[in-house]
Amino acid sequence: MTDRLSRIPRSDALDNRGRILEAARELFAAEGLTVPMREVARRAEVGPATLYRHFPTKEILATEAFTDQMRTCHVVVEEGLADPDPWRGLCSVLEKLCELHSRDRGFTAAFVSAFPKAVDFTADRDYTLRAIAELAGRAKDTGELRADFVFDDLILMLMANNGIQAASPAAQVAASRRFAALVIQSFRAAPEQPPLPPVARLALVVPGKTR
Repeated sequence: MTDRLSRIPRSDALDNRGRILEAARELFAAEGLTVPMREVARRAEVGPATLYRHFPTKEILATEAFTDQMRTCHVVVEEGLADPDPWRGLCSVLEKLCELHSRDRGFTAAFVSAFPKAVDFTADRDYTLRAIAELAGRAKDTGELRADFVFDDLILMLMANNGIQAASPAAQVAASRRFAALVIQSFRAAPEQPPLPPVARLALVVPGKTR
């Protein structure tokens, strides 16, 4: 009984953990993954030792902080797959993902980097990407999605969307929606549409992060 009780987190430890995650989400959303761990500790009003006791690395912290966003990604993709019109489903997925990523710069960085040691996050991300690839294949079969679309185009879209700079969060989302609409139009098959430039393989890493 004593051993079991000793393994139950104390309420103050749970409070610290919650504050750390909340601070990390806020800072990662606003500034991306370059935020120093000491800044997360300062925002959470805990000492560095407390932060590292709960989250030994930034990778572990970010993975847990983005769990809710990954669940949202799953829902978005599953709704797209369930749409009887694959092109409409794909458009909906692309629009919603761009908006989700525009609201959280850190999540975009984590999504495209696929933290190599964060097994749960990587598995969730890979599921999302495979599902979108399946949906894109269906849209191609209907003739609505251009035949030379490749999956790297989706990664390129997310990277470009992450580069949008706006004066306010609302303007950021509005700009992202317009950008998504423009890109989706370029993805749509149309008569006499010129071919795309050669495929550029994009490394799924955050600038400055080595793998």
